[in-house]
This record gives sequence, C-alpha cells and structure tokens, in this order.
Amino acid sequence: MANEKNTFHSNLIRNVWAAGRNYADHAKEMKAEVPANPVIFLKSGTTVSSGSVIHLPAWSKEIHHELEIAFWLNENLEFSHFTLALDLTARDAQSDAKKNGLPWTLAKSFTDSCPLGPWLELNSVLNLESLQLELKINNETKQLGNASDMIFSPETLLKYVKTHFPVAPHDVLLTGTPSGVGQLKSGDKLEAILRDKTRSNNQPLLVCQWDVN
Repeated sequence: MANEKNTFHSNLIRNVWAAGRNYADHAKEMKAEVPANPVIFLKSGTTVSSGSVIHLPAWSKEIHHELEIAFWLNENLEFSHFTLALDLTARDAQSDAKKNGLPWTLAKSFTDSCPLGPWLELNSVLNLESLQLELKINNETKQLGNASDMIFSPETLLKYVKTHFPVAPHDVLLTGTPSGVGQLKSGDKLEAILRDKTRSNNQPLLVCQWDVN
C-alpha cells in the first residue's frame, strides 16, 4: 500500500521517537507502572517500511504488534501529517534486555520494525482526540483505542521530545499503543483502521493492510 507520497516521506526520516506506556490499559497489561512523565525510546529512521508485507526476523520467536498513531514533523518541527504505524517489538529480546538491565535497541530497532501507512494531512481532522485506531488480525479485532485515552497528548509528547532530544525535520513521533498487543505469525493478515469519531458516516480516514511473511 505504499504510494509515491508515502515513499517520499519515508526516505527523509532520520529518527522515530516512540512513546512507551502512553495508554494506561497497555501499561497494566505489561505489568508496568503508569508513567508520571513521557517514556521515550528511539527507533532508527531506517526501520521504516512503507510496503505491505511484514518480514519476521529469523532470530526472534516472538514479534509483537503494537498499533499506533504516528505524526510527521515538518521543517518547523510541527505536526503536518499523520498516519497509522506498527511499532513491531521482539518481545523475547525485550524481556531479556529488561531482565539484564540492557538497552532495548535489538527489540525495537530491527529492520522493517516500523511499517507506516500513507500520510494524511493534519487539517483533515478538527480534533486529534476524536481519532480511533483499530487493528484486526485475520478479521478479529485485537486492538482498539482512542486518542483521547492517551496519558500524554500528541502535543505534550512533541513538546517533551523537542525539549530533551535533537529532533530534526521529517522525524516521526509514535504516540503509544492501546492494550491487546500480541504475537504475529507467518500467514497472518493485518488490517489497521483509523477513524474520526465525529464523522457521522463512520467511514474510515485510513485503512492499512499488511501480510505477515
């Protein structure tokens, strides 16, 4: 489902700033405390994939899906576009890293670990809190969340990363995942849906589809 516009943007991305535990229900399912301040980790910009196939790495036995709303930063370091993203996570590698007090880079920043959908202009919605994201795997809903449920709003996250990190134009900000994360397996078919709940016809803003290889 890549298109020319999406590929153009993906080629410019340097950093993917990602928020962890930004939905209280996800923090609980991970048996982690709800954070008092944003929890930010980094995925390399080269992890971004705009294709329709997810390739599972051979070295991990437990790749998990984490559906998120992603924002594109323009030359003024402001949001200009948004889309759906998967923050793919090697949960086995992450668990080992946590146990041994090691960085999460292997678990979060492996090749093609950040599939992105096509970008939508920010002015296509009046209120970001009206956004709803849903992930279906093999036609069964696995994740369903609302932007209004975020602990830290997208604007709060943006202010935090700009204050603490060397944010650059064309960077991407991932805003966290709702509960329901789980393991992917070869042959799975994913459908991610982004809706604006203020729209009376309930037509999706965006539908992304990925096949797991």
